[in-house]
Amino acid sequence: MSATTAQLLEPLTSEPRSAALLCDIDGTLAPIVSRPEDSRVGEQVPSLLTRLSRSYGLVACVSGRSVAEARRIVGVDTISYIGSHGAEILEAGDAEPELVEAFASWEGQVSEFAGVRADAPETRRLQVRLEDKGAIKAFHWRGAPDEDAARTLLEGVAREAETAGLDTHWGRKVLEIRPPVPVDKGQAVRTLLERHPASVALYAGDDVTDLDAFDALDALTAAGSVRAAVRVGVRSAEGPAAIVKRADLVVEGVDGLVEVLAALADALR
Repeated sequence: MSATTAQLLEPLTSEPRSAALLCDIDGTLAPIVSRPEDSRVGEQVPSLLTRLSRSYGLVACVSGRSVAEARRIVGVDTISYIGSHGAEILEAGDAEPELVEAFASWEGQVSEFAGVRADAPETRRLQVRLEDKGAIKAFHWRGAPDEDAARTLLEGVAREAETAGLDTHWGRKVLEIRPPVPVDKGQAVRTLLERHPASVALYAGDDVTDLDAFDALDALTAAGSVRAAVRVGVRSAEGPAAIVKRADLVVEGVDGLVEVLAALADALR
């Protein structure tokens, strides 16, 4: 670990019981894969998160996936999970997640809309895949034979969704169809830190949705709710430039973030 990294992490490692560690999953803890159902974290990650959860005040994963999928990918029961960009909360040790009621009420309409588009002949021909995230449905075109044509098709789907009163969100070769209920990773971070007050917080992410979490840390720090914050940007070829620009600490891919986790764990010895 470099001296600069050690200095940035020192507010966390000096008082771990008063610190919160929050991480995105896809592209941050787990490599991006062609098929979302194949996603897994590396073999070091579960043991590192388990070690950290024994000493830090809060360890949580914040994901656009459902809580069930997030926990499957990470495989650690001693940490908290936020799913569906903040619509689901699963506290460490709980069996079932809490779901924002207004969000859940739209699940049938989102499912019907996405199901019809997923079954359309052109969608099938272009090999666009539908991922079920509960109240959120995600169309993936990574690895499609003609990615440009798939993206063009989904631009039309997005327009139809917005006309139907649904929300849309674009990610790394994915289009999400969402209920028109405000949720984002920034809101998720605020909720977690209201439930688990911390003097110092770290958030690590790689994509556009993680910028909302950075914004939340900025606001909490400005308000004095958090004394210090560390924003970790996971650099990747497809990630937005703003992740690197806004970060206090930039790491190279998932392996770089694992090194940060290892440094946090080793500092506890």
